[in-house]
Amino acid sequence: MPRIGFALGMIAAIACFPVQAELIAEVDTAFRWLGKDDRVVVEAYDDPKVHGVSCYVSRARTGGVKGTIGLAEDKAEASIACRQVGEVIHFTEKLPRQEDVFTERMSILFKRLHVVRVVDSTRNTLVYLTYSDRLIEGSPKNSITAVPVARGNPIPVK
Repeated sequence: MPRIGFALGMIAAIACFPVQAELIAEVDTAFRWLGKDDRVVVEAYDDPKVHGVSCYVSRARTGGVKGTIGLAEDKAEASIACRQVGEVIHFTEKLPRQEDVFTERMSILFKRLHVVRVVDSTRNTLVYLTYSDRLIEGSPKNSITAVPVARGNPIPVK
C-alpha cells in the first residue's frame, strides 16, 4: 500500500511541474565582452490543456555576466503567436474562462512573464495574451493572438 501512495504522490508532483519552453531559435542583438551576448529568443509552449495548439513567444534576453549567471533583469517586452499545430484541437478538460497557461521568471526576484488563455465562447476562439508583471509595478506592454476552433468542436468551459 505505501508504494501506491508514493506512486500517486510522484504522479501528482510531476503533473504540477510548470510548462517547459522549447527553445526554437535565438538571434544575437548586441555583443558583450564577457558572458553571453544580448539576444532575442523564440520559444515554443504547448498548451497543456489544449492539445494541438502551440504558442511561440519571442522576447529579449539580457547577456553579459549578470545575464549568464541569471541575475540580469530582462526587458518587459514579448510577442506571441499561437497556432493550431495538430490536425484537430483536443481539450483534456473543461477550461476556465481565463487562466495562466505559463509563467516564467524574468529577473532574480520580482518580474515574471505570463501567457494567459482566455476563452471567447461567442466566437469559439482561444485568445492568448502575454505580458510581464512586477511585484510593485507591472508593465503595460503586451501582445495578443487568437486561435479559432472549428464550430463542430465547442470549447468546454467550466
